[in-house]
Amino acid sequence: MSTTLKDKTIAFLVAPEGVEQVELTEPWNAVEQAGGTPRLVSTKSGRVQAFNHLDKADTFAVDTTVDVSSPDEFDGLVLPGGVANPDFLRTVPKAVAFARGFFDAGKPVASICHAPWTLVEADVVRGRTLTSWPSLRTDLANAGATWVDEEVHICDSGPNRLVSSRKPDDLKAFCQAAVEAFSG
Repeated sequence: MSTTLKDKTIAFLVAPEGVEQVELTEPWNAVEQAGGTPRLVSTKSGRVQAFNHLDKADTFAVDTTVDVSSPDEFDGLVLPGGVANPDFLRTVPKAVAFARGFFDAGKPVASICHAPWTLVEADVVRGRTLTSWPSLRTDLANAGATWVDEEVHICDSGPNRLVSSRKPDDLKAFCQAAVEAFSG
């Protein structure tokens, strides 16, 4: 990638357990390769447990928590998927507020797979077009969004750029579009 993220810090918001590992690590590596600084944000300090679908995978050290961090500290947000990850995050008001803060500040957000559940809870998808894992289609429509079945979709119709993808097979396009969005 020729896009540079020098001096850019990107938050990766994940639950203590349940993030889909490849949807965390591939965008993380793309941010690093572009010269940016990824930071793992969670609801608890310590380590988060990632999964390869339903099987436990690696753990990753948390850099900071939603209790002590603000979107003001970051230039963009990545919301990785995994079914359990956003399902947990949407039940934690501080995590939902953290995600909403990026929209309030007009900062780019990249969301893949089941991650839009957090955005539905944050009430930031109304009037936006995005993609996701197909089972979220009705949830997104009920929240006022337009769902499309595309490898990656970039929506500029709101206060910020919203990049979305459906699944791990879309990661190459997702990573490229996210890095471009974060580069400003």
